Amino acid sequence: MIAHLSGKLLVKQPNQVIVDVNGVGYAVNIPLSTFYELGELGSSVQLRVHTHVREDTIALFGFMTSKEKLVFEQLTSISGIGPKLGITILSGMPVDELVTAIRQSNLARLTSIPGVGKKTAERLVVELRDKLSQLQAAPTDAQSVVASTSQQQEDVISALVNLGYAKNVAERAVQKAGSQLGSGQGFEDLLKNSLQHLSR
Repeated sequence: MIAHLSGKLLVKQPNQVIVDVNGVGYAVNIPLSTFYELGELGSSVQLRVHTHVREDTIALFGFMTSKEKLVFEQLTSISGIGPKLGITILSGMPVDELVTAIRQSNLARLTSIPGVGKKTAERLVVELRDKLSQLQAAPTDAQSVVASTSQQQEDVISALVNLGYAKNVAERAVQKAGSQLGSGQGFEDLLKNSLQHLSR
């Protein structure tokens, strides 16, 4: 099984990258937290990898940190939570916030993630609260919101829709994030800030 990849970043999207390892391109599904940490195209990248094997497919899921990989594997150990939903959950909030929400039985915070209903949130708390108790969750600071171009806003809306948000909900979040104007905003900043509006 593939557990680690080290190579050159060929393609970078919010939910997937392609890593060139000695001339072979590996498509790897990633959460947004990993996307934010990646460098520019052509830069070297190292990912911790979970290989998911089913009868009809083999899929790779990559993470920048061992904590993300551990939490992903804990999430997907729960009945009814597959790798795709596991990635969506990790994309819904930083891993430390996720661990804190589970340990504190914060169902409202958990159900703010697309695809996570009340029953799924309850299952996360019941099955993972004790398992995740050894992970030290660090507090996270709110990021400042800055502006973007119209094209960037369209790209961010598209990314949010791909992550499971309804288009009208995504549009409102991007408008709120973009309304607080600033200079030099990039795609990643606008995406991160839009997600913060969605999680409130």
